[in-house]
Amino acid sequence: MAKEDVIEFEGVVDEILPGGQFRVRLTTDQVILAYTAGKMRKNRIRTLVGDRVTIEMTPYDLTRGRLVYRHKAESTGTGPARRVYRPRR
Repeated sequence: MAKEDVIEFEGVVDEILPGGQFRVRLTTDQVILAYTAGKMRKNRIRTLVGDRVTIEMTPYDLTRGRLVYRHKAESTGTGPARRVYRPRR
């Protein structure tokens, strides 16, 4: 296996830790420590508890990973909530 090879897993964010780190429960029921990848940090993509994410891991350390993608939530309907304009009296 080459040094550049990575293994991708999907999981759900369990806990948010300081410094852009997260505890993620993988689909294999393993809990790992993941940090936000550069593009996600650069574009200020927010990740919350319960979000489904994709993790990249090296074959050398299977307890740490890099959070590379936050999957969009499957919405059930109407769309974003909108603000209603109500004039003051």
